Amino acid sequence: MRNRFCKTPLWECNDELVRVAQGEKPADLVIRHANLVSVTTHEILPDTDIAVACGRVAYLGLGEHTAEHCIGPDTLVVDATGLYATPGFMDSHIHVESAMIGVAEYARAVVPRGTSAILCDPHEVGNVAGLAGVRAMFEDAGRVPLKAMMTPPSCVPAVTGVEDTGAEVTAADIADTMGWDNVVALGEMMNFPGILSCEENAIDEVRATLEADRVVTGHFPSPDRDRALSAYVASGVSSCHESGSFDEVLAKLRLGMYVQLRYGSAWLNLPGYLPQLVASGVDTRLCLLCTDDCHPETLVGEGHMDRVLRTAVELGLDPVTAVQMATINCAEYFGLAHDLGSVTPGKCADIVLLDDLEGFRARKVFVDGELVAEDGRALFEVEPYAWPEWMTHTMNLGFTPTAETFRFDAPGRPDGTARVRAMGIEPGDTLTRDIVVEVPVRDGALLADPAHDVLKVCVFDRHHGADGTHAQGFVTGFGIHGALAQTVSHDAHNLLVMGDNDEDMALAARTLAECGGGEVAVADGRVLALVELPVCGLMSTERVEQVAEKVARARAAWAEMGCTMPSPFMTMGVMSLACVPELRLTNRGYVNCLTFEMEPLLVD
Repeated sequence: MRNRFCKTPLWECNDELVRVAQGEKPADLVIRHANLVSVTTHEILPDTDIAVACGRVAYLGLGEHTAEHCIGPDTLVVDATGLYATPGFMDSHIHVESAMIGVAEYARAVVPRGTSAILCDPHEVGNVAGLAGVRAMFEDAGRVPLKAMMTPPSCVPAVTGVEDTGAEVTAADIADTMGWDNVVALGEMMNFPGILSCEENAIDEVRATLEADRVVTGHFPSPDRDRALSAYVASGVSSCHESGSFDEVLAKLRLGMYVQLRYGSAWLNLPGYLPQLVASGVDTRLCLLCTDDCHPETLVGEGHMDRVLRTAVELGLDPVTAVQMATINCAEYFGLAHDLGSVTPGKCADIVLLDDLEGFRARKVFVDGELVAEDGRALFEVEPYAWPEWMTHTMNLGFTPTAETFRFDAPGRPDGTARVRAMGIEPGDTLTRDIVVEVPVRDGALLADPAHDVLKVCVFDRHHGADGTHAQGFVTGFGIHGALAQTVSHDAHNLLVMGDNDEDMALAARTLAECGGGEVAVADGRVLALVELPVCGLMSTERVEQVAEKVARARAAWAEMGCTMPSPFMTMGVMSLACVPELRLTNRGYVNCLTFEMEPLLVD
């Protein structure tokens, strides 16, 4: 597969590289005296010179050899004495929309941290605005020195028949995207029930990808590690980031899957299985690192892949092995290793110079041999992107929410209590529990029970106006007083509202309807914090730093309202994700994500 993400294709410049390597022509760039992290041999090679021409590595001066013969009068020479040189970091699975910014602004945040490439699944925008929205999103990406490689969304909707989205992606659409220049794989196949039942569209999407000689990335949270997992892998799905334990990781590795070890803003899976993986001595060639979802506050305050690498080393992973997981392992899986993933002759000169292999602080970042970031600062500017109007007007409720909208009718029920189904939230995990709780009944209506941490939840179709539907449910685990609402509600991204009283819930819903979508916290009739996300109800038009400040204020509002969990907005945002066990609420009602059948609200 040709890689269209490099400055110069190798077939256009191989003669130039031959001449530079032999000293017949000067290099454009020479990095001297670096400690090179060799991901091909699992070594650290001291005092290494790296000569670059045409955006690619031409020569490595190893041992007693130097690149002095590659230096001419116009060669840029960088002294890297005491620094470590690694390939640019690659995030093997990321949804940029979770950072609430476009791809170009995302690059401003992550390239200075050492990230040179992302494997991006834009299924959030896809569910709202379809493949036309995805195209617009990646036109924005073409303006920056970040290799934003697309894995087109495979599951729009995530699971058929249980929710309503703003668009649909078919197998024919996927076959078409395989001809796009920036497509390298199929986005995560979340519809594992469709694969296991040989549902036509799901299977045909995988077939179209395999026929195009691309890989199929996966999403398999099922506890069945026997027949179901084998069947899923046999279909052609070859990776998965949804692992919650070492046993799950090991089961997938043994069946030949690449396992994407995840550490994002809310899904902090690394500590749950990495120490056991290290202790087991299992070969990690099929292990990749990924973030999946990162909030802007995380990117600005803590980092991106540098943060993941730092955490992995803190958990006991050998630093060179960690770098392999974020570079060559990723490149090899996606069929990109002929151009990316290592600092070796012929490869793209995506190089990070680090202080050390513990903190992973990037001093200089080169992409295709160009210095694009230094000391944590991007050396490129990003002008605001002109989003099409149809992507900035996507709130189509068809009505104005009032307190009466959030009344949960229970006709014929006497005052007292009723047993209802509720989603039990586990902080720091995507999984929910299917539990039964008692709630008060007053005047023929079901009420929230904040004293026992039982809140109301509503999901409204925001794509189809007056023809849209909504559903009601309950949740435990957030512990808040007031109401929260967001249009970042995976994967249909309908309007999700949660609270302990109807008036605050109505105010929260109206606030988002008026600003075009986003996230809002309300208590006692007052808006405590608001993050406006007018682009598809998912992304801001502001700088990442400004968005991070607003998210920080929202996090502070959550704490003020009584919530103690990490990244609660992200945890709330997956309460509609109908492809992850056990119980979810969509605009159509409760979905049992083990049987994929609809469940009633009332239990008795």
